[in-house]
Amino acid sequence: MDNPFIIKSYESKELFCDREEELELMLRNVDNHSDMTLISQRRMGKTGLILRLFEELHSSRPDIHTIYLDIFSSQNIDDFIKLFAEATMHSFQPKTSIGDRLMTFIKSLRPQISFDPITGEPQVQIAYQTPHEKEYTLRGLFDFLDNQGVSIVIAIDEFQQIREYPEQNMEALLRTYIQQMHNLHFIFCGSRKHLMADIFANAKKPFYSSTTFISLTKISEEAYSAFIRRLFSERQRVIEDEALQFILTWTRRHTYYTQQLCHTIYANGQTTIGLEEVKKACGQLMQQGEAVYLQYRQMLTDKQWAYLIAIAKEGSVIQITSSKFLKRHKLGNASVSRRLADALCEKGLLNGESTLEGTVYTVSDVFLSRWMERL
Repeated sequence: MDNPFIIKSYESKELFCDREEELELMLRNVDNHSDMTLISQRRMGKTGLILRLFEELHSSRPDIHTIYLDIFSSQNIDDFIKLFAEATMHSFQPKTSIGDRLMTFIKSLRPQISFDPITGEPQVQIAYQTPHEKEYTLRGLFDFLDNQGVSIVIAIDEFQQIREYPEQNMEALLRTYIQQMHNLHFIFCGSRKHLMADIFANAKKPFYSSTTFISLTKISEEAYSAFIRRLFSERQRVIEDEALQFILTWTRRHTYYTQQLCHTIYANGQTTIGLEEVKKACGQLMQQGEAVYLQYRQMLTDKQWAYLIAIAKEGSVIQITSSKFLKRHKLGNASVSRRLADALCEKGLLNGESTLEGTVYTVSDVFLSRWMERL
């Protein structure tokens, strides 16, 4: 029987844990034509939630169409247009009325169209002469979709990537186009919270106050426990209470790492899962990641490496400038601590979570954090 603990994308609602409140809120926003900004730490399950939403829309609101594109790999407006065009072609297949019109429109751009040899998905390459032609093409794609007379939800994942583009006007350009659309509704997703907040909550920026904010936090212990127990039970496996509690504590209920640990436990094939089986899987995962973790050591300065270990050993730190924390780990003074934290956050190795008490810092990769605890 296939492993039910999915670690890549999304398969079905039966293998998707909770997020019922967030799903209801997103459905309500779609029904009321409200654009959304979805923010979470990396690997907390935002892509899965979007695809769960799309599945629900296809089932309960078949008149609403959906487009999903991940722009994490994009470097400029050319890449954005390419990914947007490919995602649109994937959503509106040929031999449908909109699909046929879309192909006619795409061909008018004189592209080179090829097909991925593995997935069979269309790939588009468009040649441009001037920056104006790029903007005209992007506007044309939005106008084409808006003029189809159907409601379309477009989810753009890792939206903060537009801040890396050499085109400095990308935010203003997109905002100008989007606010003129009548049938297109948007979900902007991102994992770099400070950038997403600056795009959508900074009064000086084009997207200011244009969306409803949704923030993904950890799934409750009760919901995750019931989910894990159910998936094991449905496949004639029993997990002991102590083992289940250890899983949720060790992975800190961070979606990807909880799924990965359960995936490994299931793959090991034991029908009765106790604490010993769980700890064995934890050791396997840390061993598998060790080569990558040692590469991090080569990438970082001695002080950055020592600082990352200090955060890992603490589990989480809210007072990174406290003398108690600095002395215990021999990290220098408060200004050095701030610089190190900022540098590691920029590299994506440290996560800073804003709370009412202050910013809570943790090592972004839970498995790396657990590995470092032992150093």
